[in-house]
Amino acid sequence: MNSRVTSILFDLDGVFYVGEHAIPGASETLTWVREQGIPHCFLTNTSSRPRTALVEKMARLGIETGQERLLTPPVAAVRWIKGHLAGKVALFVPAATRQEFDSLPLVAAQAGEPVAAVVVGDLGEGWDFATLNRAFRLLMQQPQPLLIALGMTRYWRAPDGLRLDVAPFVTALQYASGAESKVLGKSAIAFFEAALSMIGAPADQAIMIGDDIRGDVGGAQAAGISGVLVRTGKFQPSDLESDIKPKAVLDSIADLPDWWRQRSH
Repeated sequence: MNSRVTSILFDLDGVFYVGEHAIPGASETLTWVREQGIPHCFLTNTSSRPRTALVEKMARLGIETGQERLLTPPVAAVRWIKGHLAGKVALFVPAATRQEFDSLPLVAAQAGEPVAAVVVGDLGEGWDFATLNRAFRLLMQQPQPLLIALGMTRYWRAPDGLRLDVAPFVTALQYASGAESKVLGKSAIAFFEAALSMIGAPADQAIMIGDDIRGDVGGAQAAGISGVLVRTGKFQPSDLESDIKPKAVLDSIADLPDWWRQRSH
């Protein structure tokens, strides 16, 4: 590893845990990172739950961290909206995630009043035709609201198998409404830059470790950050045939300390 690489951005789901099960060795790896004094933060596209719930889940799995180390799309979205938009916001996010948006002026999704933005996150099974159509109708208002995507993850691995994430629904709304969209999450360059700012690291001195060849590795590379792929979570062998080439491929996050030491030497 280039000796200039001193900081780490971590994905969460698929890297430190899958569903309600920790990846073997994940807790030990994070302990090692802290003992080495390596600047790090967690960069996740999870929009189905707030940071408090993510921290609680990690603690249950023996992975200790604080919410100040988590950058999520809702957090990035609130910061961006406050600095760029005026007017009410319509949310299409799970009920638990709405607390992250409490500081914004909100409107009920079924209301017909004008909005400045329609924010779309991972509703999971909460999506149905009526809900998707409400978002579409809001986006057809004039002047047209901004469509804000809380990440553009295509799918994730749940305990019962692969599940659609937010990107397919955002894409459907874009196609139907012709709305301009703003992505606040992976794989947007600005999201990675915000994470680098959190830990005070320049792009060429950081690596991103994730299980998504496009959202994690490809997105990081577009931001000038080296990407490391793990063979857990949503990883599939076909990822290695992609046009995106990671800096390294690890069997799991548990292999990070050995890889770091070997490459450093």
